This record gives sequence, structure tokens and C-alpha cells, in this order.
Amino acid sequence: MKLTNNTKRAKGMTLLELTVVILVLLSLISILFIGARAWKKGSDKAGCIMNIRNVQQAVRSWQNMNAKNVSDAFVLTDDIIGSGLFVETDPVCPGAGTYGFVTQVPDVGTLVMTCSLATTEDHVPSSIAGW
Repeated sequence: MKLTNNTKRAKGMTLLELTVVILVLLSLISILFIGARAWKKGSDKAGCIMNIRNVQQAVRSWQNMNAKNVSDAFVLTDDIIGSGLFVETDPVCPGAGTYGFVTQVPDVGTLVMTCSLATTEDHVPSSIAGW
């Protein structure tokens, strides 16, 4: 005599399998958001440093073109930033920081513009020796 098992298993997923799948998907999504946040902070920092570098180079160009010395005064919005000048528009920090400016041509290695996020989020160039 042949014994057979006639119990058929229903097709589909159990509640436990569905829960595990959802948990795996949620953990992958959370890793994606953490990576995106880190990428955004890095791109904000890079954009801010590029703004600082561009204004620094603009001041050095203005200094050379007008035969100005270190400590000579300048007005940033009249001489450097504006339509047809070295920098077309006011620089804006991508990380929502604010910029502070000096009013005199600085020594080499001293920044013309600094970001308010320089201490908290490291919005400062790593080396400014030749600037």
C-alpha cells in the first residue's frame, strides 16, 4: 500500500516572509538616505570653497590690474562683484552660511572671504598658502 500526503501547500508568502522583505527594503532605503545626506554636505562644502577661491582670485586680479598694494582699501560691490566685473553675482553659500569680507587687500595666504560655517561644517579650504 502506498502512502501519499495529499496536503497541498497554499502558494504565496507568509506574514513572516513579508515582514522580512519589508525590513530589508527599509534598511536599504535608510542607507540610501544617509549616503545622499553625506553627498549633499560634501557638495555644499565644495561649492562654498569654490566661491571663496573665485572671490580670492578676483581680488588678486583686481589688485594686479590696478597696481594696488597689500592693505589698500577696496569696495567689494563696486570693484569686484557686479555685472561686468570679476564676479558677476553675489556669492551665496550652498550650505546656507553667510560670508564675511575684508575691506583691504590681504597678504598672500590670508582669505578675502570667510564662511560662517567654516568652524562647524569645515567650509574652509585645506591650504591657502599661495592664495
